[in-house]
Amino acid sequence: MKRTMTALSIVASLALLSGCGGEGETQATGTTAAPAVDSNTFAKAKGKVVYNKTCLACHGEGGVGVENLGKNWIVSEFIKNSSDTELLAFIRAGRTIDDPMSAGNAPMPPSGGDPTLTDEDLNNVIIYMRSLQD
Repeated sequence: MKRTMTALSIVASLALLSGCGGEGETQATGTTAAPAVDSNTFAKAKGKVVYNKTCLACHGEGGVGVENLGKNWIVSEFIKNSSDTELLAFIRAGRTIDDPMSAGNAPMPPSGGDPTLTDEDLNNVIIYMRSLQD
């Protein structure tokens, strides 16, 4: 009797589970497909992660800038008026303290101080930078 009850419980549970959901598209493997994510949204999220690890110390939370360290990205005409290619080249090169556009007391190191960052990483940061001005 105990085996019969266990078997019935398992069958009932499986029936209940198979009747739930149904909102996602089922693939041949029997798994539910993940919802589509806009590639720009994904790139922006990845850019924010890189920003938080590499740029935040000088450019502040959400790009508001840190006095005498890093410029405010939210109101930056430089970002607004530069192409993605120009911004990538700028980030790769960095900025010296004596540059007239420098924020003050510290240079901006090439690639934000992380030479392991790829062009894709930096392009994602650029997408994130631009989103701060929207």
